[in-house]
Amino acid sequence: MASYSSYKKVNGDQIASNSLSASSFSDSPNSSYGVKWFYGTPDRCSPGCCCAWSVPTGVQNMWVQAWGAGGNGTGACSCNRCQHFMAAQGGYYNSKMITTSGGTSYTVCAGGVYRCLSRECYGCTGCSSYVNGTNLSNFCAFGGRCGQANTGWWCGCSSTNPCCLQPGNNGGDFGIGNHDPGWSVSKYDTYRGWCHCWQHATSPTSAPLIGTSAYQSVRSCWIRCGCWTVPYGHGGMNALTTYCGNGHCGQGGTGGGGLVKITYF
Repeated sequence: MASYSSYKKVNGDQIASNSLSASSFSDSPNSSYGVKWFYGTPDRCSPGCCCAWSVPTGVQNMWVQAWGAGGNGTGACSCNRCQHFMAAQGGYYNSKMITTSGGTSYTVCAGGVYRCLSRECYGCTGCSSYVNGTNLSNFCAFGGRCGQANTGWWCGCSSTNPCCLQPGNNGGDFGIGNHDPGWSVSKYDTYRGWCHCWQHATSPTSAPLIGTSAYQSVRSCWIRCGCWTVPYGHGGMNALTTYCGNGHCGQGGTGGGGLVKITYF
């Protein structure tokens, strides 16, 4: 009995000579298919990438995906006491499938880094990424929430994840909110017992579907700035302090810049 495996094979002697010319393959799917990424330089002063982009000839459809920039980390907040820290949030995700035509122009902007290296108790929210043009209406992906610091250890140590956004939200077909990081927790030490100021650790979240990670911790009697560049769309590093003396301040780092991906076909 014949099977699919026996039918799917085509041998050369089954094709008549000169029956297939080069023109038979000119409409290959690859001739009008491609992927275009938009992003700025991966550093704390990146302005992102904003430009006009024209659709290639022969294209009829586009899948537009955008990730907002990550929020900035908080500063140490106080120079004379330790704080309770919440990490910064990665940017949001949004997507939209549209019809288009070759030569149509779109304004594409992958969000840049918000350049405020804060020493205060709050950082800055990440910048949005967006695309404007035919068959798009207010399409964007929000930037992530900023890191925070306070002295209120009553704040919950759990985190939340808003997950999927309602279709049509921010001009998209499907979007994903981002994991909201929890606050740092008290640590137990054999000699000190439970202590707010002994050790801190925070993990800013990544942008959805990208899968990056960042982590920062500090032990007793120390101050650490949010000095490292984080991946695209990722929440920035907090400054952290466990020092309760005077004159030890630190600044938070910036979040990762936004991204836009256009798949056309």
